Amino acid sequence: MDTAFLFIVLILLAFGLIMVFSASYANALYYDHDSLKYIKKQGMFAVVGVVAMMIVSKIDYRLYKKFVVPIALLGYALLVIVLFFEHDGARRWIYLGPLGTFQPSEYMKMAIIVIFSVLISKNYEKMGTMRYGVVPFALILMATIGLVMLEPHLSGSLIIAGIGVIMMYVGGTKLRYFLMLLPIGALGVVGIILLKDVSYMADRIHNWLDPFSNSNIHGDVWQTCQSLIAIGSGGVMGLGLGGSQQKYLYLPEPQNDFIFAIVCEELGMIGAVLVITLFVLLVYRGFSIANQAPDKFGAMLAIGITIQIGLQALLNIGVVTNAIPNTGISLPFFSYGGSALLLQLIEMGIVLNISRHSVMEKP
Repeated sequence: MDTAFLFIVLILLAFGLIMVFSASYANALYYDHDSLKYIKKQGMFAVVGVVAMMIVSKIDYRLYKKFVVPIALLGYALLVIVLFFEHDGARRWIYLGPLGTFQPSEYMKMAIIVIFSVLISKNYEKMGTMRYGVVPFALILMATIGLVMLEPHLSGSLIIAGIGVIMMYVGGTKLRYFLMLLPIGALGVVGIILLKDVSYMADRIHNWLDPFSNSNIHGDVWQTCQSLIAIGSGGVMGLGLGGSQQKYLYLPEPQNDFIFAIVCEELGMIGAVLVITLFVLLVYRGFSIANQAPDKFGAMLAIGITIQIGLQALLNIGVVTNAIPNTGISLPFFSYGGSALLLQLIEMGIVLNISRHSVMEKP
């Protein structure tokens, strides 16, 4: 088993738990009169997740290849079921009572990775053709993204699309096919614009380009402004752990998608660089494990999971720093969310099992 990969995961998890508590206790105390509300739930899921990770790390990853059909059917069933649960105009979560909520799109990310890994490993020699290297993947992605957009969940769609496209390219799909598919992608974007409020989207782009110019700052613009203030306030050294001012009801729900802003405010540029470095190391070790995997399925599985974590972290940091528009992307291992954390740790267990087999099966 790759102990370096495990060590990085545990550091990220511990770091994330510390920041969830630091970012959330003011909100939890003000609204729920319990400063430990969020950390208790996140801590419980972290413990369960670590246990699940260690159990999964001992389960032969090739088992997922045999059960790819049930894994896929469960994912699509959940994406349909969630459409019947509406909250604040969105249908993204299934409510599980005292356990909180579950977001089917999080599970679907893992399901897509398994599905694509099976297809690529099965047809690896034919991935350079349109029939095997493009058509099945494009159909699966269109069906999946279509269901996710019905929620609607733009960030989830972007992550799934990113995972799929990168896995296809790494798996052997020719670059010219991606260029041929660009017009179809452009038509899809136009379709989304036509279905949405065009003026709202234009306002959102304007607010992203210059958030402080909006005289009526609210919603995403308010969140972005407070995030940038937090980052600027932290400077190089930060205000000290627990010293954030923006978490005191200025930055909405700081323990969620914008927790990286609190990291920057309290731990400064040094803390931000540390977080980014940890994710870079995790991605590096993940790709190393994929490179040493005993078969193509294991390699693609490790690549897909690594891409998911790395891409999600990159996009989240982009949103928090206003490098890209606010699309509601969580930071793996840091953002509050028990079911998402549990699934991420299960995925880490799968990668650890692949590394275990790569060591065991070396000649």
